[in-house]
Amino acid sequence: MSFSLRFKNSILLTSITLIAGSISACNSGQELKSQVSIDGAAVGFPISLAVAEEYGKGKPDAKVSVASSGTGGGFSKFCNGDIDIAGASRTIRDEEIKKCQSKNIDFVELPVALDGIAVIANKKNNFAKCLTIKELNKIWSAKSDGKILSWNQVNPKFPNEKLKLYAPASDTGTFDYMTQAVTGKAKNGRTDYTPSHNQNLLVQGVSGDEFSLGYVGISYYIQNQEKLNLVGVESPLGKCQKPIPVDNVIKNIYTPLSRPLFLYVSKKSLDTKPAVKEFVDFYLDNSWKWVDSVGYVALPDEAYVKVKQKFGREETGTKFKKAKPGEPITNFI
Repeated sequence: MSFSLRFKNSILLTSITLIAGSISACNSGQELKSQVSIDGAAVGFPISLAVAEEYGKGKPDAKVSVASSGTGGGFSKFCNGDIDIAGASRTIRDEEIKKCQSKNIDFVELPVALDGIAVIANKKNNFAKCLTIKELNKIWSAKSDGKILSWNQVNPKFPNEKLKLYAPASDTGTFDYMTQAVTGKAKNGRTDYTPSHNQNLLVQGVSGDEFSLGYVGISYYIQNQEKLNLVGVESPLGKCQKPIPVDNVIKNIYTPLSRPLFLYVSKKSLDTKPAVKEFVDFYLDNSWKWVDSVGYVALPDEAYVKVKQKFGREETGTKFKKAKPGEPITNFI
């Protein structure tokens, strides 16, 4: 069975853990030093899972756990010192930085891939072919909570049918990025929608409701494209763009709904656990091999070189907090 199919069939309602190699119950200091733990975003999770599997093939004694409890959940564990690496589909927040600082945890911020947020509609939807940012703002803004309830309120040319919305939960990086991109403020989203941490469930919801709309990471659309319509988004230049073909994401054409995916690596773990540095080195050297096959977009070649150099310097802190949706990734490495 292919990796992508196994991932598609996996259950992400709760934390999923892969153990590359067998981990004994021993908790000796040496045993802990040889373990590497990653937790975080469901978006980007397939890349880490694929890398860990391949790493384990060359290192039979490797002990790498990969889990997915959402970007917020990953950062909570990371800043508490419970894991070595947080996977994130957004940049770290100020309050999370403060929590990390309270535990004396510095971090190295590493973009590892690109993702385009896919706006999805039901297969029978033949009217919402391209939405403007203004229309997306009207649909998803907190101001629309309980007020924008039908399609014709979004655009009078649309039918007078109930608008049913499906989207990632409000504590996910995908929710944060989408609301920032379409409303100008992260977390500025309505609450009267069907949320889930499992984006496969969002796909099921949209595919089963004729007048529904949702958004998911591009890999979830690619895996389910026969069930869905991919809605175009009007770019700042006035052209309707989609994240497929993926060159639109690489070349920053699909704006503002393209974004980097990150690893945040604990400096403390790098200093005390050689296995962490070895694994991240392997990740940066090899992850591009699986990025496309699991539905994401590889970084430009120039970006991979810069990321590798940044990790070699073990440069701590965040630069991407200053980035706005749609800005080229190489500006902030």
